[in-house]
Amino acid sequence: AGLERLSAVLQEVHSNYEIDLFRDLIADIASLTGSGDLENKSLRVIADHIRSCAFLVVDGVVPANEGRGYVLRRILRRAVRHGHRLGLSELFFYKLVKPLCKVMGDAYPELNKRRKAVEKALKEEEEQFIRTLENGMVILSEAMAGLVGDAKGKLPPTGSTAGCALVSPTPPQGGSDTLPGDVVFKLYDTYGFPVDLTADVAREHGLQVDLDGFDTLMARQRERARAAGGFAAQDELQLDPSLATAFTGYDSTEGKGRVLALFKVDGAPLEEVGTGEEALVLLDSSPFYGESGGQVGDTGELHNRAMRMQVLDTQKQGEALLHRGRMAEGSLAVGDEVRGQVAAAERLAITLNHSATHLMHAALRNILGEHVTQKGSLVEADRLRFDFSHPASVTPEELAAIEDMVNEQILLNAEVSKEVMPIAAAREKGALALFGEKYGDQVRVVSMGHTGTADYSIEFCGGCHVQRTGDIGLFKITAESGISAGVRRLEAVTGKGALALIGQRQQALDAACAVLKTSPEELPEKLQQLSAANRSLEKQLRQLQARLASGTGQDLAEQAVEVGGARLLTAEVEGYDAKSLRETVDRLKQKLGTCVIVLASSSADDEDDSTRGEDEKARGEDEKARDKGGATKVSLIAGISKDLTAKIKAGDLVNMVAGKLGGKGGGRPDMAMAGATVTDPTALPKALASVQPWVKERIEA
Repeated sequence: AGLERLSAVLQEVHSNYEIDLFRDLIADIASLTGSGDLENKSLRVIADHIRSCAFLVVDGVVPANEGRGYVLRRILRRAVRHGHRLGLSELFFYKLVKPLCKVMGDAYPELNKRRKAVEKALKEEEEQFIRTLENGMVILSEAMAGLVGDAKGKLPPTGSTAGCALVSPTPPQGGSDTLPGDVVFKLYDTYGFPVDLTADVAREHGLQVDLDGFDTLMARQRERARAAGGFAAQDELQLDPSLATAFTGYDSTEGKGRVLALFKVDGAPLEEVGTGEEALVLLDSSPFYGESGGQVGDTGELHNRAMRMQVLDTQKQGEALLHRGRMAEGSLAVGDEVRGQVAAAERLAITLNHSATHLMHAALRNILGEHVTQKGSLVEADRLRFDFSHPASVTPEELAAIEDMVNEQILLNAEVSKEVMPIAAAREKGALALFGEKYGDQVRVVSMGHTGTADYSIEFCGGCHVQRTGDIGLFKITAESGISAGVRRLEAVTGKGALALIGQRQQALDAACAVLKTSPEELPEKLQQLSAANRSLEKQLRQLQARLASGTGQDLAEQAVEVGGARLLTAEVEGYDAKSLRETVDRLKQKLGTCVIVLASSSADDEDDSTRGEDEKARGEDEKARDKGGATKVSLIAGISKDLTAKIKAGDLVNMVAGKLGGKGGGRPDMAMAGATVTDPTALPKALASVQPWVKERIEA
């Protein structure tokens, strides 16, 4: 009967939503939303959905676009929409975790234990959904307004996030009653607006959705994506189900096989392949691993006495292995026997990385928590990449602990076990399986490492693995990043790749120590001292520049001329950075009163922290340009006293001057800056000379 129904019977109420599990929760939600109607269906939906979402997150699920993650995402978004129906325009859903813990925390202590993590995951998804609404509702509202005719005024305003707060459905008053598939596709493809949400909003306004048109456009997009891939043609092959390849590569990188079928890369059948041609080869037996489970396909060579083909990739389709190859010499026909030779060094490197991925997965669950689940992986010869569920970035301390734990298992040099067993036995053994993956009755289980009497890592896996963990040699994490909400990515190297990385970093460390004349142990302290000294020198330099600008400003003020009752100053200055130019203009404006000022510096060197890197790059480019043809970078500034900004805008003035030099700029009405690169030494004086007539015309207008 279920917990809720049994509770309703025992508590002698007529509805599941009247039992104590829901009653207090609904009251808290009503208090948060300001709703006085405890029978409101939206309150019940939110109460039901906060339970589902919270327990899914506790179980290790994070919002995603597939599998359980997609279920969680849809439930959460539906709850948020009902919150908006109740008038909530701000984030609210994650705040319901606390009252949920009050109701159910005693019975489910893991809910209390992981409350902060649950709140964080739900809040991040709610924030992301609000951004999606803001973008998508603009398009959806406009599209629906054009369809419903007189009902247009009842739709949410363009740009509004009130799409989730749409009131009772309004039947169309005229025009078509179907939202076109191209609009649905644009919302989904461009703005990430879920199709089911589009359908819900449309249905509330009496509109249907052209899902067939949407499906057609999605199919076209997938076709374009496949066409852009390097080896996607095999997805289109219509293979005889009886065609299968026996994989012999677990124990050897060499093996014989007979050609069962040949295809062009576009999927067309072939009887024979000649020298220089590229084709897909299907063998009855092969040592080549077909890409699957994150492990890339093998490369190598197929050969016999009459031919030699370079294998560029191997892909798996059903039970068949397709070898994409280019014929180096001779010819190959259906029925021929060949010998396969996998690129052994590359396969070994891939194997080390794949086994390290399993150890890292176990370490992640040990260090970060059992909510960590695999979301994707890539195992190549030169690196491994692993995507996993986790609501926050992995800290440097956690990364170090993960790395140490993996290397500890490598040093133990434990034997790696690979067993084929019934799936029920594998689950009983504790093997981790990927959610959404399809497994047969018999599965291959890879166990490695140990902690006391238990295996350290146990996973379903059909990939290639080492004989002992010590074969991996060394494990080193190279990068950590976020790829989507609640999903992180780690990249790492093993074996020779890890040694090479450490060697490169050691060389860089030695070079830095040599330049700074210190030891590696003292390098951090030395760098801190240099950084402090550099900041002090920069401060002194700015102070000196300010003093210089103050003194120069006194001299410059004497060069101002009278134009239409205002003081006009145009001048070239040397060695001024942007900050010095601004300070100089401010002082001149105070001294001159009603004035217009234009200054040009041919050696701008902005020391602002926010632009220092760009300025240094620009100076390097200027030096190269001068070497080639005498080009010079010019910085311009225009300052206008407040009483003249109604007639003259600093931005207009500085752009007029910069335009004559091929540059542009902008700023406030009373001060603006611009830049240009000048090759003609007479160009800047001519541009400055144009300021006086330009200013006079506007002052006297």
